[in-house]
Amino acid sequence: MSVRPRPDPAALGAVLHRALADQAMTWSLGGYGAGATFRRDPGEPVARPDSGRPGLVTPRGALVLGEAGTLVPFAYETALGHEAWSQALALCRPLDALPLGSATLVSERGPDDEAARSEDRDGVLFCLGLPLPQARLLARVRGDAVRALRAACGRPADAALWAGLPGLGAVLVAAQGRNRIEVVLPDAHPGPRVHWFDKLLRQGRLHAATAPIPPGLAPVIHLHPPHPLTEGGYDLRRHAVFQDWLARWGDPALVALKDRILAGEEVVPDSRAARGAARVARMQRRYGAPA
Repeated sequence: MSVRPRPDPAALGAVLHRALADQAMTWSLGGYGAGATFRRDPGEPVARPDSGRPGLVTPRGALVLGEAGTLVPFAYETALGHEAWSQALALCRPLDALPLGSATLVSERGPDDEAARSEDRDGVLFCLGLPLPQARLLARVRGDAVRALRAACGRPADAALWAGLPGLGAVLVAAQGRNRIEVVLPDAHPGPRVHWFDKLLRQGRLHAATAPIPPGLAPVIHLHPPHPLTEGGYDLRRHAVFQDWLARWGDPALVALKDRILAGEEVVPDSRAARGAARVARMQRRYGAPA
């Protein structure tokens, strides 16, 4: 990686503002193996979080960007199999700014004072104790469910506890600082979702090996804009939006490599990240992406 991207709060704030208005945008918060995703359907009722915080609240969940503008943006594309690729804007926290250690046992955290809606702040939060360096996965419950989760405190979360959360009326909360995604259980696709893949989580990685995140940064939030490849063809407007993010917040060396390939130059990449960028550039060139 050539250069760590420099924060640009004004530009990032403008991008976040536009992204919140885009019904096709998908958001995720968490780390490698566990976290939550927020998306909404076209026409789904939506409100803003209480206390004037930026974000979105729907009947199925919530997104709160309490301090997302202070994170470090990094844009990247990832080559997938079968002539496909993904694109994302990662909002990262420097490793030295992350909390030391991570909770490994279920524990009670008290009322949810940061809930997206003020009427939910009397719910009781329980940390599920997953070894997730850059975020916490919590359950918010009320009534008899509080007693049930108190009985689980002091032990690691297991598959039985996870499977029982919908029956307790729990709301899952993925949180980092004042940023959060809330998911009303049971979740459903498409819509707000939670995930926990123990095998991946136990690897202790900050992100997938295919994501060229600069050293010293931990991705906390991801923005996943709508893909330019659609059933109706290649959407050049969508392509241009993400390429602007890539030019502003991507790795300059990978961006330059991609520009050379889009211009028709034959390039032999010399690293895993460069090979991925080259594959994406060649696929986009075949679909008519401009140089």
